[in-house]
Formats: sequence, C-alpha cells, structure tokens
Amino acid sequence: MKATIARSSKLTLILLVGAMLSQAFAQPTDKGRSTPSFAVKVSGHGAPVIFIPGLSSSGDTWTTTVAHFQDQYTCHVLTLAGFAGQPPIHTPLLATVSDDLAAYIEQHHLQKPVIVGHSLGGNIAVDLAAHHPALVGPVVIVDSLPFMAGAWFQVKTAAEAKPMIDQMHAYMASQSKEQYDQFVRSGAATKFMVTSPSDLEVIKQWGLASDRETVSNAMAELLGHDLRGDLSKIVSPVLVLGTWSGLSESLKQNGTNITREQVTVTFQEQYAGLPHLHFAMADKARHFIMWDDPKWFFQQLEGFLAKPAMTAQDRGFKGE
Repeated sequence: MKATIARSSKLTLILLVGAMLSQAFAQPTDKGRSTPSFAVKVSGHGAPVIFIPGLSSSGDTWTTTVAHFQDQYTCHVLTLAGFAGQPPIHTPLLATVSDDLAAYIEQHHLQKPVIVGHSLGGNIAVDLAAHHPALVGPVVIVDSLPFMAGAWFQVKTAAEAKPMIDQMHAYMASQSKEQYDQFVRSGAATKFMVTSPSDLEVIKQWGLASDRETVSNAMAELLGHDLRGDLSKIVSPVLVLGTWSGLSESLKQNGTNITREQVTVTFQEQYAGLPHLHFAMADKARHFIMWDDPKWFFQQLEGFLAKPAMTAQDRGFKGE
C-alpha cells in the first residue's frame, strides 16, 4: 500500500482537486478583511445542516443533496472564497473559514448543526469539530483524510512533507493563467472525480472560475495540516464515507492495481484517533459520491442522522 500511494501521489493529488428558495448571508469579517471567507445560501426548514464543498468547488456540489433533504433540514450551503467565482481573501483559507464558520453558527443561533464536508471541506469540518466541539452536532466527512500528506508522500509528520509541499506549491504558483486554464480544460485533474461527462464539464467550469492563487495556497495549506492529533477532541459522532474506484481506475492506466481493502486500511489508520466514528466505503461512486451514487449516499446520511450516536458505535472496519 505504501509503495502504491507513493507512486501515485500526483494522481491522488489531482483526484482531490476536489432552483430552490435561497437567502444569501454576508459572512461577518474581522481583522480588516472586507471580503467574506465564504458565501452562504440557505433553504429548507428544520434542524440546521451546513454543507462545505471541496477544492475549487461551488456550493452547487450539494444541489441534489439539498433537494433531497430540504423538507427535513434547513440547509446552509457554502461556497468558499476564491472558488467557483467567489472573490478571494488573502489569509489562510482553511483556518479562516473554520473560525468564521464558528462565528456564523453563533451569530445565527444555530443549535448543534450537522456539518457535512466534501474533500477539502471535510478537513474544515474536522478542524471545526475539534476546536469548537460545543458548537457542532453530528459530522459527515465525504472522501477526505485528516493527514493528506501522510498518504500521498509516505511521511509521518507535516514537517517531513514540507519540502515536497513547497516544491508542489512553487510549481503551481509559477503557472501562468493560460497554463492553468489549459490544464483545467484538459480534465487531467478531474476526469477520475466523476463518472458522468456532463458532471466533469461542470467541475471544469468551476476550476476556470476559481482564483488560481487561492487554489495553489489552499492545496498547500491542506497538505500542511495534520489533524490526526486533534481527532480525540471531537465529541460529535462522525460518519466518514470513502471511495476507491476513481483512484483504482487512475492507477490502472499506469499498470498499477490498488484494492478496496488497501484504501480502507488507509482510512482506518488515519481516523484511528476519532472516538465516535462509523465508516462506509462506496463501491460504485468516484470522489463526488453525491453525484455518482446518490441513492447510496442519501441512505448513508439518512441512517446516520436518524441515530448518529448509535451508528457511531460500529466503527465499520473489520476487527473494530
């Protein structure tokens, strides 16, 4: 498994490059910022759920999910600064969003909202739940790891990964707008994220509308985070959903095979410190589970949200 992930670090990296009545809330800013760290659209009624999309993604990642759940929940859908047409900010994106989201929960008097995060959004959800445990309810993590660099670069600490992160960041930062746009249009970074060609085109358009400096900085920030030590602070029950088919298909073109069991072990090892966890692996879906296999995705969320504490008693891994 270690050799496989080491050889596929670049491919894994690009795999993660990540109609309703709505009301937009301006996120309060501080420290002199005039631009909010995220935009929010709210719809539905019932208990609050906050949806956080991934790298370069729009809140429209969650359109079908919101349509399914808005008769039961009030859905707060974020689009992060610098992504998919939102104006960028000039502070570390993940840390700023986490802090601002805690303030948003307090200011809007949301009682223990469910937090659902996809990919990079999953890391923000983990950070929020670890550092503001009293504010959040059940947490859903969609295809994300607490220490990305550990899996990609086969390192034990963020310090060990720093030279590789710096090199990657420098390369991404050196791209001209034309080079960046050409890369996005090629689909090289996104073709294994979804199954449908039309969904792939949507993701490409989000990438073209994203601020490339924000994307580069956010990726470096994401890889530089090691949240494994914070997992024990999370008191909420957590549902973690993983995928493996997109990674498997990407590796096959280079003659490398990876199994479902190997990917499951990676999730199990990285989330070992999370006290209240249930894990489930999607067998049909690629990275955007909510698009590729909505029926399975909705079943997992419905079952968990109906009985989060009870569901989290079964960790979902063999031997646990």
